Amino acid sequence: MAKLWFKFQRYFRRKPVRFFTFLVLYLTAGSLVFLHSGFVGQPAVSQNQANPAAGAPAEGAELPFLGDLNLGRAFRDTGETSSIARRYGPWFKGKDGNERAKLGDYGGAWSRALKGRVIREKEEERAKYIGCYLDDTQSRALRGVSFFDYKKMTIFRCQDNCAERGYLYAGLEFGAECYCGHKIQATNVSEAECDMDCKGERGSVCGGANRLSVYRLQLAQEAARRYGSAVFRGCFRRPDNLSLALPVTAAMPNMSVDKCVDLCTEKEYPLAALAGTACHCGFPTTRFPLHEREDEQLCAQKCSAEEFESCGTPSYFIVYQTQVQDNRCMDRRFLPAKSKQLIALASFPGAGNTWARHLIELATGFYTGSYYFDGSLYNKGERDHWRSGRTICIKTHESGQKEIEAFDAAILLIRNPYKALMAEFNRKYGGHIGFAAHAHWKGKEWPEFVRNYAPWWATHTLDWLKFGKKVLVVHFEDLKQDLFVQLGRMVGLLGVAVREDRLLCVESQKDGNFKRSGLRKLEYDPYTADMQKTISAYIKTVDAALKGRNLTGVPEDYYPR
Repeated sequence: MAKLWFKFQRYFRRKPVRFFTFLVLYLTAGSLVFLHSGFVGQPAVSQNQANPAAGAPAEGAELPFLGDLNLGRAFRDTGETSSIARRYGPWFKGKDGNERAKLGDYGGAWSRALKGRVIREKEEERAKYIGCYLDDTQSRALRGVSFFDYKKMTIFRCQDNCAERGYLYAGLEFGAECYCGHKIQATNVSEAECDMDCKGERGSVCGGANRLSVYRLQLAQEAARRYGSAVFRGCFRRPDNLSLALPVTAAMPNMSVDKCVDLCTEKEYPLAALAGTACHCGFPTTRFPLHEREDEQLCAQKCSAEEFESCGTPSYFIVYQTQVQDNRCMDRRFLPAKSKQLIALASFPGAGNTWARHLIELATGFYTGSYYFDGSLYNKGERDHWRSGRTICIKTHESGQKEIEAFDAAILLIRNPYKALMAEFNRKYGGHIGFAAHAHWKGKEWPEFVRNYAPWWATHTLDWLKFGKKVLVVHFEDLKQDLFVQLGRMVGLLGVAVREDRLLCVESQKDGNFKRSGLRKLEYDPYTADMQKTISAYIKTVDAALKGRNLTGVPEDYYPR
Protein backbone atom coordinates (compact mmCIF):
# COMPACT_ATOMS: atom_id res chain seq x y z
CA MET A 1 0.00 0.00 0.00
CA ALA A 2 2.88 2.36 0.90
CA LYS A 3 4.56 1.52 -2.38
CA LEU A 4 1.40 2.36 -4.30
CA TRP A 5 1.05 5.73 -2.50
CA PHE A 6 4.71 6.53 -3.27
CA LYS A 7 4.12 5.89 -6.98
CA PHE A 8 1.01 8.11 -6.83
CA GLN A 9 2.98 11.00 -5.31
CA ARG A 10 5.86 10.58 -7.75
CA TYR A 11 3.42 10.67 -10.65
CA PHE A 12 2.00 14.06 -9.65
CA ARG A 13 5.40 15.53 -8.78
CA ARG A 14 6.48 14.78 -12.33
CA LYS A 15 3.21 16.07 -13.72
CA PRO A 16 2.26 19.21 -11.69
CA VAL A 17 -0.25 20.35 -14.28
CA ARG A 18 -2.21 17.12 -13.85
CA PHE A 19 -2.14 17.58 -10.08
CA PHE A 20 -3.67 21.06 -10.25
CA THR A 21 -6.20 19.88 -12.80
CA PHE A 22 -7.26 17.13 -10.43
CA LEU A 23 -7.53 19.67 -7.57
CA VAL A 24 -9.72 22.01 -9.60
CA LEU A 25 -12.02 19.16 -10.62
CA TYR A 26 -12.32 18.10 -7.00
CA LEU A 27 -13.28 21.60 -5.81
CA THR A 28 -15.74 22.04 -8.69
CA ALA A 29 -17.47 18.79 -7.83
CA GLY A 30 -17.79 19.86 -4.20
CA SER A 31 -19.29 23.18 -5.21
CA LEU A 32 -21.87 21.52 -7.44
CA VAL A 33 -22.91 19.23 -4.62
CA PHE A 34 -23.29 22.23 -2.30
CA LEU A 35 -25.39 24.18 -4.82
CA HIS A 36 -27.57 21.15 -5.49
CA SER A 37 -28.34 20.80 -1.81
CA GLY A 38 -29.55 24.41 -1.78
CA PHE A 39 -32.34 23.45 -4.20
CA VAL A 40 -33.39 20.03 -2.93
CA GLY A 41 -32.09 19.86 0.61
CA GLN A 42 -34.75 22.13 2.14
CA PRO A 43 -38.22 21.20 3.38
CA ALA A 44 -40.96 21.35 0.79
CA VAL A 45 -43.13 24.44 0.84
CA SER A 46 -46.81 23.72 0.94
CA GLN A 47 -49.30 25.84 -0.87
CA ASN A 48 -50.62 27.30 2.37
CA GLN A 49 -47.12 28.16 3.57
CA ALA A 50 -46.17 29.81 0.28
CA ASN A 51 -49.26 32.01 0.32
CA PRO A 52 -50.04 33.80 3.63
CA ALA A 53 -53.55 34.52 2.43
CA ALA A 54 -54.30 30.82 2.32
CA GLY A 55 -53.63 30.22 6.00
CA ALA A 56 -51.03 30.38 8.76
CA PRO A 57 -48.41 27.68 9.50
CA ALA A 58 -49.37 24.80 11.70
CA GLU A 59 -49.52 25.50 15.44
CA GLY A 60 -46.18 25.08 17.15
CA ALA A 61 -44.16 25.33 13.93
CA GLU A 62 -41.10 27.52 14.22
CA LEU A 63 -39.75 29.03 11.03
CA PRO A 64 -36.14 30.23 11.10
CA PHE A 65 -35.58 33.83 9.98
CA LEU A 66 -32.85 33.91 7.34
CA GLY A 67 -32.68 37.69 6.73
CA ASP A 68 -34.58 40.09 4.53
CA LEU A 69 -34.82 38.90 0.95
CA ASN A 70 -33.21 41.17 -1.64
CA LEU A 71 -34.47 40.05 -5.01
CA GLY A 72 -32.64 42.91 -6.72
CA ARG A 73 -29.34 41.14 -6.02
CA ALA A 74 -30.28 37.47 -5.81
CA PHE A 75 -32.17 37.26 -9.10
CA ARG A 76 -30.84 40.14 -11.15
CA ASP A 77 -30.68 38.14 -14.37
CA THR A 78 -33.86 36.13 -14.11
CA GLY A 79 -36.73 37.33 -16.24
CA GLU A 80 -39.95 38.00 -14.33
CA THR A 81 -38.50 38.09 -10.84
CA SER A 82 -35.89 40.66 -11.85
CA SER A 83 -38.57 42.90 -13.22
CA ILE A 84 -40.54 42.66 -9.99
CA ALA A 85 -37.55 43.53 -7.86
CA ARG A 86 -36.54 46.50 -9.98
CA ARG A 87 -39.99 48.04 -9.96
CA TYR A 88 -41.49 47.33 -6.58
CA GLY A 89 -38.69 47.12 -4.04
CA PRO A 90 -39.23 45.99 -0.43
CA TRP A 91 -42.22 47.90 0.95
CA PHE A 92 -42.62 45.88 4.15
CA LYS A 93 -39.80 44.64 6.36
CA GLY A 94 -41.55 43.25 9.41
CA LYS A 95 -39.52 42.69 12.56
CA ASP A 96 -42.09 40.52 14.23
CA GLY A 97 -41.50 36.79 14.07
CA ASN A 98 -45.14 36.08 13.24
CA GLU A 99 -44.94 38.29 10.18
CA ARG A 100 -41.83 36.49 9.02
CA ALA A 101 -43.57 33.17 9.50
CA LYS A 102 -46.49 34.35 7.39
CA LEU A 103 -44.12 35.22 4.58
CA GLY A 104 -42.47 31.80 4.65
CA ASP A 105 -38.82 32.21 5.72
CA TYR A 106 -37.17 29.11 4.28
CA GLY A 107 -33.63 28.64 3.01
CA GLY A 108 -32.65 27.66 -0.49
CA ALA A 109 -32.78 29.49 -3.79
CA TRP A 110 -36.06 27.94 -4.96
CA SER A 111 -37.97 28.63 -1.74
CA ARG A 112 -36.58 32.18 -1.74
CA ALA A 113 -38.01 32.63 -5.24
CA LEU A 114 -41.41 31.48 -3.96
CA LYS A 115 -41.09 33.89 -1.06
CA GLY A 116 -40.32 36.68 -3.53
CA ARG A 117 -43.58 36.04 -5.34
CA VAL A 118 -45.48 36.21 -2.04
CA ILE A 119 -43.77 39.47 -1.11
CA ARG A 120 -44.54 40.88 -4.54
CA GLU A 121 -48.22 40.03 -4.09
CA LYS A 122 -48.28 41.71 -0.68
CA GLU A 123 -46.42 44.76 -2.01
CA GLU A 124 -48.97 45.23 -4.78
CA GLU A 125 -51.48 45.85 -1.98
CA ARG A 126 -49.22 48.58 -0.52
CA ALA A 127 -47.32 50.24 -3.38
CA LYS A 128 -48.19 49.90 -7.03
CA TYR A 129 -45.76 50.98 -9.74
CA ILE A 130 -47.48 53.58 -11.93
CA GLY A 131 -44.87 54.35 -14.58
CA CYS A 132 -42.07 56.63 -15.73
CA TYR A 133 -42.89 60.35 -15.82
CA LEU A 134 -41.25 63.51 -17.12
CA ASP A 135 -39.91 65.80 -14.38
CA ASP A 136 -38.00 69.10 -14.28
CA THR A 137 -37.06 71.76 -11.73
CA GLN A 138 -39.47 74.35 -13.13
CA SER A 139 -42.57 72.18 -12.88
CA ARG A 140 -42.28 69.25 -10.48
CA ALA A 141 -44.28 66.13 -11.26
CA LEU A 142 -44.82 65.52 -7.53
CA ARG A 143 -45.14 68.72 -5.51
CA GLY A 144 -44.93 67.47 -1.95
CA VAL A 145 -41.82 67.08 0.17
CA SER A 146 -38.52 65.85 -1.26
CA PHE A 147 -35.26 64.48 0.09
CA PHE A 148 -31.97 63.26 -1.36
CA ASP A 149 -29.37 60.64 -0.50
CA TYR A 150 -26.57 60.15 -3.02
CA LYS A 151 -25.23 57.10 -1.20
CA LYS A 152 -28.05 55.04 0.32
CA MET A 153 -31.27 55.76 -1.55
CA THR A 154 -33.59 52.78 -2.05
CA ILE A 155 -37.14 52.34 -3.28
CA PHE A 156 -38.22 51.32 0.22
CA ARG A 157 -36.71 54.44 1.83
CA CYS A 158 -38.54 56.72 -0.59
CA GLN A 159 -41.87 54.92 -0.27
CA ASP A 160 -41.59 54.74 3.50
CA ASN A 161 -40.81 58.45 3.91
CA CYS A 162 -43.67 59.52 1.66
CA ALA A 163 -46.13 57.17 3.33
CA GLU A 164 -45.18 58.40 6.81
CA ARG A 165 -46.02 61.94 5.71
CA GLY A 166 -49.41 60.88 4.36
CA TYR A 167 -48.69 61.28 0.64
CA LEU A 168 -50.35 59.14 -2.02
CA TYR A 169 -47.44 58.97 -4.49
CA ALA A 170 -43.68 58.45 -4.25
CA GLY A 171 -41.28 59.09 -7.12
CA LEU A 172 -37.54 58.48 -7.54
CA GLU A 173 -35.17 60.36 -9.84
CA PHE A 174 -31.43 60.32 -10.69
CA GLY A 175 -31.06 57.16 -8.57
CA ALA A 176 -30.93 59.25 -5.39
CA GLU A 177 -33.76 61.81 -5.25
CA CYS A 178 -37.18 61.10 -3.73
CA TYR A 179 -40.30 63.21 -4.31
CA CYS A 180 -43.74 62.86 -2.70
CA GLY A 181 -47.12 64.23 -3.73
CA HIS A 182 -50.88 63.82 -3.66
CA LYS A 183 -51.25 63.81 -7.44
CA ILE A 184 -49.05 63.43 -10.52
CA GLN A 185 -48.71 66.57 -12.64
CA ALA A 186 -46.58 65.35 -15.53
CA THR A 187 -46.50 63.39 -18.78
CA ASN A 188 -46.01 59.65 -18.89
CA VAL A 189 -42.94 58.61 -20.93
CA SER A 190 -41.31 55.36 -22.06
CA GLU A 191 -40.16 52.91 -19.38
CA ALA A 192 -36.73 52.83 -21.01
CA GLU A 193 -36.12 56.42 -19.91
CA CYS A 194 -36.17 55.37 -16.24
CA ASP A 195 -32.89 53.49 -16.32
CA MET A 196 -30.82 54.49 -13.28
CA ASP A 197 -30.00 52.07 -10.45
CA CYS A 198 -30.79 53.15 -6.91
CA LYS A 199 -27.65 54.38 -5.14
CA GLY A 200 -28.30 52.15 -2.17
CA GLU A 201 -29.65 49.07 -3.97
CA ARG A 202 -28.07 48.09 -7.25
CA GLY A 203 -30.46 46.24 -9.53
CA SER A 204 -33.47 48.37 -8.51
CA VAL A 205 -34.54 51.27 -10.71
CA CYS A 206 -34.81 54.76 -9.18
CA GLY A 207 -35.88 56.87 -12.17
CA GLY A 208 -33.57 58.55 -14.67
CA ALA A 209 -32.29 61.96 -15.74
CA ASN A 210 -35.32 64.25 -15.15
CA ARG A 211 -37.48 61.13 -15.14
CA LEU A 212 -39.46 59.82 -12.16
CA SER A 213 -40.27 56.21 -11.33
CA VAL A 214 -43.65 56.74 -9.63
CA TYR A 215 -45.46 54.48 -7.13
CA ARG A 216 -48.95 54.81 -5.71
CA LEU A 217 -48.90 54.24 -1.96
CA GLN A 218 -52.24 52.61 -1.41
CA LEU A 219 -51.85 52.26 2.36
CA ALA A 220 -51.15 55.99 2.61
CA GLN A 221 -54.72 56.93 1.70
CA GLU A 222 -55.92 56.79 5.28
CA ALA A 223 -52.72 58.31 6.63
CA ALA A 224 -53.22 61.26 4.29
CA ARG A 225 -56.22 62.31 6.39
CA ARG A 226 -54.34 62.47 9.71
CA TYR A 227 -53.12 65.95 10.52
CA GLY A 228 -51.13 65.47 13.69
CA SER A 229 -48.14 66.69 11.68
CA ALA A 230 -49.80 69.93 10.53
CA VAL A 231 -47.94 72.84 12.12
CA PHE A 232 -49.85 75.55 13.98
CA ARG A 233 -48.51 78.95 12.86
CA GLY A 234 -50.70 81.25 14.97
CA CYS A 235 -53.39 83.91 14.75
CA PHE A 236 -53.05 86.56 12.03
CA ARG A 237 -55.01 89.57 10.84
CA ARG A 238 -56.97 89.19 7.60
CA PRO A 239 -54.78 90.36 4.66
CA ASP A 240 -55.87 93.47 2.78
CA ASN A 241 -56.30 91.79 -0.61
CA LEU A 242 -57.61 88.38 0.38
CA SER A 243 -58.08 86.95 -3.12
CA LEU A 244 -54.46 87.64 -4.05
CA ALA A 245 -52.96 86.66 -0.71
CA LEU A 246 -54.93 83.40 -0.37
CA PRO A 247 -56.27 82.46 -3.82
CA VAL A 248 -58.39 79.42 -2.88
CA THR A 249 -61.47 79.89 -0.68
CA ALA A 250 -64.24 77.48 0.26
CA ALA A 251 -67.25 77.85 2.55
CA MET A 252 -67.55 75.08 5.17
CA PRO A 253 -70.65 75.25 7.39
CA ASN A 254 -69.32 72.36 9.51
CA MET A 255 -65.83 73.77 9.81
CA SER A 256 -62.99 71.90 11.51
CA VAL A 257 -59.20 72.09 11.36
CA ASP A 258 -59.06 68.71 9.65
CA LYS A 259 -61.46 69.77 6.90
CA CYS A 260 -59.59 72.96 6.06
CA VAL A 261 -56.17 71.29 6.16
CA ASP A 262 -57.61 68.47 4.04
CA LEU A 263 -58.83 70.94 1.40
CA CYS A 264 -55.55 72.88 1.21
CA THR A 265 -53.50 69.69 1.10
CA GLU A 266 -55.61 68.41 -1.79
CA LYS A 267 -55.19 71.75 -3.60
CA GLU A 268 -51.38 71.54 -3.05
CA TYR A 269 -51.07 74.64 -0.86
CA PRO A 270 -48.78 74.87 2.20
CA LEU A 271 -51.02 77.23 4.21
CA ALA A 272 -54.52 76.57 5.55
CA ALA A 273 -56.24 79.60 7.10
CA LEU A 274 -59.49 79.15 9.01
CA ALA A 275 -61.83 82.15 9.13
CA GLY A 276 -65.03 81.12 10.90
CA THR A 277 -66.97 79.11 8.33
CA ALA A 278 -64.51 79.84 5.51
CA CYS A 279 -61.28 78.06 4.62
CA HIS A 280 -58.53 79.87 2.68
CA CYS A 281 -55.46 78.26 1.06
CA GLY A 282 -52.28 79.84 -0.24
CA PHE A 283 -48.56 80.54 0.16
CA PRO A 284 -46.62 82.84 2.51
CA THR A 285 -46.12 86.04 0.47
CA THR A 286 -45.46 89.72 1.09
CA ARG A 287 -49.25 90.13 1.25
CA PHE A 288 -49.46 87.47 3.99
CA PRO A 289 -45.93 87.02 5.43
CA LEU A 290 -46.91 85.53 8.84
CA HIS A 291 -44.46 87.82 10.63
CA GLU A 292 -46.89 89.73 12.87
CA ARG A 293 -48.78 87.33 15.09
CA GLU A 294 -51.84 88.52 16.95
CA ASP A 295 -53.20 87.55 20.36
CA GLU A 296 -54.77 84.12 19.97
CA GLN A 297 -57.84 85.30 21.89
CA LEU A 298 -58.78 87.32 18.80
CA CYS A 299 -59.12 84.01 16.90
CA ALA A 300 -60.87 82.14 19.70
CA GLN A 301 -64.10 81.32 17.90
CA LYS A 302 -65.02 77.66 18.28
CA CYS A 303 -65.38 75.45 15.23
CA SER A 304 -68.94 74.43 14.42
CA ALA A 305 -67.92 70.79 13.94
CA GLU A 306 -65.34 70.55 16.74
CA GLU A 307 -66.16 72.09 20.11
CA PHE A 308 -62.57 72.15 21.38
CA GLU A 309 -60.95 73.67 18.26
CA SER A 310 -60.60 77.33 17.31
CA CYS A 311 -61.55 78.23 13.73
CA GLY A 312 -60.80 81.96 13.74
CA THR A 313 -63.09 84.77 12.61
CA PRO A 314 -63.67 86.66 9.36
CA SER A 315 -61.16 89.28 10.58
CA TYR A 316 -58.56 87.10 12.33
CA PHE A 317 -57.41 83.82 10.80
CA ILE A 318 -56.10 80.72 12.52
CA VAL A 319 -53.27 79.44 10.29
CA TYR A 320 -51.81 75.95 9.94
CA GLN A 321 -48.97 74.81 7.74
CA THR A 322 -49.80 71.64 5.81
CA GLN A 323 -47.37 68.94 4.75
CA VAL A 324 -47.36 70.28 1.18
CA GLN A 325 -43.94 71.52 0.16
CA ASP A 326 -43.64 75.08 -1.10
CA ASN A 327 -42.05 74.52 -4.51
CA ARG A 328 -41.42 78.19 -5.22
CA CYS A 329 -37.92 77.83 -3.73
CA MET A 330 -37.12 74.19 -4.49
CA ASP A 331 -35.29 74.64 -7.81
CA ARG A 332 -31.51 74.30 -7.48
CA ARG A 333 -28.72 74.40 -10.02
CA PHE A 334 -25.02 75.12 -10.39
CA LEU A 335 -23.85 78.67 -11.00
CA PRO A 336 -24.22 79.62 -14.69
CA ALA A 337 -20.63 80.92 -14.79
CA LYS A 338 -17.59 80.04 -12.73
CA SER A 339 -17.43 82.22 -9.62
CA LYS A 340 -14.43 84.54 -9.33
CA GLN A 341 -14.36 84.26 -5.55
CA LEU A 342 -14.57 81.40 -3.06
CA ILE A 343 -16.87 82.04 -0.11
CA ALA A 344 -16.66 79.73 2.90
CA LEU A 345 -19.52 78.68 5.11
CA ALA A 346 -17.32 78.05 8.13
CA SER A 347 -18.34 76.52 11.43
CA PHE A 348 -17.22 74.29 14.22
CA PRO A 349 -18.65 70.76 13.73
CA GLY A 350 -22.14 70.48 15.19
CA ALA A 351 -22.92 74.18 14.70
CA GLY A 352 -25.60 73.64 12.03
CA ASN A 353 -23.54 73.91 8.85
CA THR A 354 -25.60 71.35 6.89
CA TRP A 355 -28.82 73.07 7.92
CA ALA A 356 -27.42 76.48 6.90
CA ARG A 357 -26.47 75.03 3.49
CA HIS A 358 -30.04 73.85 3.06
CA LEU A 359 -31.33 77.36 3.80
CA ILE A 360 -28.83 79.04 1.45
CA GLU A 361 -29.71 76.69 -1.41
CA LEU A 362 -33.43 77.37 -1.01
CA ALA A 363 -32.86 81.12 -0.76
CA THR A 364 -30.50 81.44 -3.75
CA GLY A 365 -31.48 78.51 -5.99
CA PHE A 366 -27.80 77.49 -6.29
CA TYR A 367 -25.99 74.45 -4.93
CA THR A 368 -23.53 74.79 -2.09
CA GLY A 369 -20.26 72.85 -2.09
CA SER A 370 -18.05 71.25 0.52
CA TYR A 371 -14.37 71.17 1.40
CA TYR A 372 -15.01 67.49 2.14
CA PHE A 373 -16.74 64.71 0.22
CA ASP A 374 -19.71 63.08 1.89
CA GLY A 375 -21.84 61.10 -0.56
CA SER A 376 -24.53 60.52 2.07
CA LEU A 377 -25.57 64.18 2.11
CA TYR A 378 -28.43 65.58 0.07
CA ASN A 379 -26.58 67.87 -2.28
CA LYS A 380 -25.30 67.36 -5.84
CA GLY A 381 -22.74 70.08 -5.13
CA GLU A 382 -21.25 67.78 -2.49
CA ARG A 383 -19.64 65.78 -5.28
CA ASP A 384 -17.98 68.83 -6.91
CA HIS A 385 -14.41 69.76 -6.06
CA TRP A 386 -14.55 72.69 -3.66
CA ARG A 387 -12.49 74.87 -6.03
CA SER A 388 -14.77 74.20 -9.02
CA GLY A 389 -16.38 77.65 -8.78
CA ARG A 390 -19.78 76.18 -9.62
CA THR A 391 -21.25 76.42 -6.09
CA ILE A 392 -22.48 79.49 -4.19
CA CYS A 393 -20.39 78.79 -1.07
CA ILE A 394 -18.30 75.99 0.44
CA LYS A 395 -18.79 74.21 3.73
CA THR A 396 -15.66 73.91 5.87
CA HIS A 397 -14.68 73.14 9.45
CA GLU A 398 -11.02 74.00 8.87
CA SER A 399 -9.33 76.59 11.08
CA GLY A 400 -5.68 76.80 10.00
CA GLN A 401 -4.24 80.00 8.53
CA LYS A 402 -3.43 78.43 5.16
CA GLU A 403 -6.92 76.91 4.79
CA ILE A 404 -8.65 80.14 5.83
CA GLU A 405 -6.65 82.35 3.48
CA ALA A 406 -7.69 80.16 0.55
CA PHE A 407 -11.13 81.82 0.73
CA ASP A 408 -12.02 85.35 -0.37
CA ALA A 409 -14.83 85.77 2.16
CA ALA A 410 -16.67 83.74 4.77
CA ILE A 411 -19.91 83.32 6.68
CA LEU A 412 -18.81 82.26 10.18
CA LEU A 413 -21.55 80.29 11.93
CA ILE A 414 -21.15 80.13 15.74
CA ARG A 415 -23.23 78.00 18.10
CA ASN A 416 -23.47 77.55 21.86
CA PRO A 417 -20.52 75.22 22.61
CA TYR A 418 -22.54 73.08 25.02
CA LYS A 419 -25.06 72.25 22.31
CA ALA A 420 -22.52 72.15 19.48
CA LEU A 421 -20.37 69.60 21.32
CA MET A 422 -23.38 67.39 22.01
CA ALA A 423 -24.57 67.67 18.41
CA GLU A 424 -21.15 66.70 17.02
CA PHE A 425 -20.87 63.84 19.52
CA ASN A 426 -24.25 62.56 18.31
CA ARG A 427 -23.10 62.85 14.68
CA LYS A 428 -19.85 61.05 15.37
CA TYR A 429 -21.50 58.10 17.07
CA GLY A 430 -24.99 58.18 15.54
CA GLY A 431 -24.71 59.66 12.03
CA HIS A 432 -26.03 62.91 10.54
CA ILE A 433 -29.51 62.61 12.05
CA GLY A 434 -28.93 59.91 14.65
CA PHE A 435 -27.96 59.94 18.31
CA ALA A 436 -25.08 58.52 20.29
CA ALA A 437 -25.88 55.50 22.43
CA HIS A 438 -26.21 55.83 26.21
CA ALA A 439 -23.05 53.75 26.63
CA HIS A 440 -21.04 56.36 24.72
CA TRP A 441 -22.20 59.16 27.01
CA LYS A 442 -21.42 57.14 30.11
CA GLY A 443 -18.16 55.67 28.81
CA LYS A 444 -14.74 57.16 28.26
CA GLU A 445 -15.69 58.52 24.82
CA TRP A 446 -17.57 61.60 26.08
CA PRO A 447 -14.92 63.03 28.51
CA GLU A 448 -12.20 62.42 25.92
CA PHE A 449 -14.31 64.09 23.23
CA VAL A 450 -14.90 67.22 25.35
CA ARG A 451 -11.22 67.41 26.26
CA ASN A 452 -10.20 67.37 22.57
CA TYR A 453 -13.03 69.33 20.96
CA ALA A 454 -13.81 72.13 23.46
CA PRO A 455 -10.51 73.98 22.76
CA TRP A 456 -11.16 73.63 19.04
CA TRP A 457 -14.52 75.40 19.42
CA ALA A 458 -12.67 78.51 20.62
CA THR A 459 -9.66 78.38 18.28
CA HIS A 460 -11.93 77.88 15.27
CA THR A 461 -13.67 81.23 15.81
CA LEU A 462 -10.47 83.04 16.84
CA ASP A 463 -8.62 81.85 13.73
CA TRP A 464 -11.36 82.93 11.34
CA LEU A 465 -11.59 86.34 13.00
CA LYS A 466 -7.81 86.71 12.74
CA PHE A 467 -7.06 85.32 9.26
CA GLY A 468 -10.38 85.71 7.42
CA LYS A 469 -10.39 88.38 4.68
CA LYS A 470 -14.08 89.30 4.93
CA VAL A 471 -16.05 87.56 7.67
CA LEU A 472 -19.79 87.78 8.40
CA VAL A 473 -20.57 86.38 11.88
CA VAL A 474 -23.95 84.66 12.30
CA HIS A 475 -25.01 83.06 15.56
CA PHE A 476 -26.92 79.81 15.10
CA GLU A 477 -29.40 80.85 17.79
CA ASP A 478 -30.16 84.13 15.97
CA LEU A 479 -30.68 82.23 12.72
CA LYS A 480 -33.27 80.03 14.41
CA GLN A 481 -34.96 82.94 16.13
CA ASP A 482 -35.10 85.35 13.17
CA LEU A 483 -34.41 83.33 10.04
CA PHE A 484 -35.80 85.91 7.62
CA VAL A 485 -33.39 88.67 8.68
CA GLN A 486 -30.31 86.52 9.31
CA LEU A 487 -30.66 84.58 6.07
CA GLY A 488 -31.04 87.87 4.23
CA ARG A 489 -27.66 88.98 5.68
CA MET A 490 -26.04 85.72 4.58
CA VAL A 491 -27.41 85.95 1.05
CA GLY A 492 -26.25 89.57 0.86
CA LEU A 493 -22.64 88.50 1.42
CA LEU A 494 -23.01 85.90 -1.34
CA GLY A 495 -23.87 88.67 -3.80
CA VAL A 496 -27.19 87.21 -4.95
CA ALA A 497 -30.37 89.25 -5.33
CA VAL A 498 -33.22 87.30 -3.75
CA ARG A 499 -36.91 88.12 -3.84
CA GLU A 500 -38.68 88.52 -0.51
CA ASP A 501 -41.26 85.90 -1.51
CA ARG A 502 -38.47 83.37 -1.91
CA LEU A 503 -37.20 84.05 1.62
CA LEU A 504 -40.75 83.59 2.90
CA CYS A 505 -40.83 80.27 1.07
CA VAL A 506 -37.60 79.25 2.84
CA GLU A 507 -39.17 80.10 6.20
CA SER A 508 -41.93 77.59 5.57
CA GLN A 509 -39.45 74.90 4.43
CA LYS A 510 -36.69 75.62 6.92
CA ASP A 511 -36.13 72.13 8.30
CA GLY A 512 -33.77 70.16 6.08
CA ASN A 513 -33.50 66.38 5.78
CA PHE A 514 -30.34 66.24 7.87
CA LYS A 515 -31.51 68.42 10.73
CA ARG A 516 -32.07 66.52 13.96
CA SER A 517 -35.45 66.94 15.59
CA GLY A 518 -33.86 68.48 18.69
CA LEU A 519 -31.13 67.02 20.87
CA ARG A 520 -32.19 63.87 22.62
CA LYS A 521 -32.73 64.73 26.27
CA LEU A 522 -30.53 62.84 28.68
CA GLU A 523 -31.58 61.95 32.17
CA TYR A 524 -28.57 63.83 33.50
CA ASP A 525 -26.30 66.73 32.58
CA PRO A 526 -23.32 65.23 30.71
CA TYR A 527 -21.13 68.22 31.59
CA THR A 528 -19.23 67.95 34.87
CA ALA A 529 -18.30 71.00 36.95
CA ASP A 530 -14.74 70.86 35.60
CA MET A 531 -16.00 70.70 32.02
CA GLN A 532 -18.24 73.72 32.57
CA LYS A 533 -15.41 75.70 34.13
CA THR A 534 -13.15 74.99 31.13
CA ILE A 535 -15.83 75.75 28.53
CA SER A 536 -16.82 78.98 30.31
CA ALA A 537 -13.25 80.23 29.94
CA TYR A 538 -13.36 79.51 26.21
CA ILE A 539 -16.69 81.35 25.88
CA LYS A 540 -15.26 84.46 27.58
CA THR A 541 -12.27 84.40 25.22
CA VAL A 542 -14.49 84.23 22.12
CA ASP A 543 -16.84 86.89 23.52
CA ALA A 544 -13.93 89.28 24.05
CA ALA A 545 -12.56 88.63 20.55
CA LEU A 546 -15.96 89.41 18.96
CA LYS A 547 -16.42 92.60 20.94
CA GLY A 548 -12.85 93.61 20.13
CA ARG A 549 -13.92 93.75 16.47
CA ASN A 550 -17.03 95.81 17.28
CA LEU A 551 -19.26 92.76 16.75
CA THR A 552 -22.06 91.49 18.92
CA GLY A 553 -20.73 89.22 21.66
CA VAL A 554 -21.99 85.71 22.33
CA PRO A 555 -25.63 85.29 23.44
CA GLU A 556 -26.22 85.06 27.18
CA ASP A 557 -27.36 81.44 27.04
CA TYR A 558 -23.84 80.34 26.03
CA TYR A 559 -22.90 80.39 29.69
CA PRO A 560 -23.68 77.36 31.94
CA ARG A 561 -27.31 76.66 32.70
